[in-house]
Amino acid sequence: MTKLIVITGVSRGLGQALTERFIQSGHTVLGCARSEAAVEKFNQKFGSPHNFTALDVADEEQVKAWAKRLLSEYAPPDLLINNAALINELAPLWQIPSEDFSRLIDVNIKGVANVIRHFIPAMIDKGSGVIVNLSSGWGRSTSPQVSSYCASKWAIEGMTRSLAQELPPGMAAIPLNPGIIHTEMLEICYGEDAANYTAIKDWVEKAVPFLLQLSPTDNGMPLTVPA
Repeated sequence: MTKLIVITGVSRGLGQALTERFIQSGHTVLGCARSEAAVEKFNQKFGSPHNFTALDVADEEQVKAWAKRLLSEYAPPDLLINNAALINELAPLWQIPSEDFSRLIDVNIKGVANVIRHFIPAMIDKGSGVIVNLSSGWGRSTSPQVSSYCASKWAIEGMTRSLAQELPPGMAAIPLNPGIIHTEMLEICYGEDAANYTAIKDWVEKAVPFLLQLSPTDNGMPLTVPA
């Protein structure tokens, strides 16, 4: 069955890989990213019925306008994936500049809440839909020098599991650990060693079928994409 999928942070990494594979599999993707150039490239490459918009998920007014426009043109999404996130440069907590810390929190936590706030009411009215908030192994464990990222992903775990308890029957909210994938973000953490981890092209082969089979029975479950 063809699904209507909303994804944030589609311009690179996991978001880009998921977008391309979902479309190849026959699904419709509505995505956003901060990069206007990336969004224009996606719109030119894929065209209608897919739709891509340049915006900052941390800016609620931009998210509100985006959701309003999409929901006027399309049905509520079957699958909503909050993928957009940042990571700070590696440093002890006390050395992370306040502006950098705040920006990460604004995108990684508030950005997710903004998207949920403006899409979920329509999904509830429809009576169905799955919300997947991308977490991390660092949302369930800790390491030094990634304290701000850990804080944001631990928040995603708690926020999502609480949201799951608020949803009506027929819906699901799931915090999802994608695993350790070789992305630009991982290179910030591991440098050259990042290349030793799972390639995106291999990860997406398992991630897309896994995401498509999520259902209301998974509501509130902290899941991990199979390795």
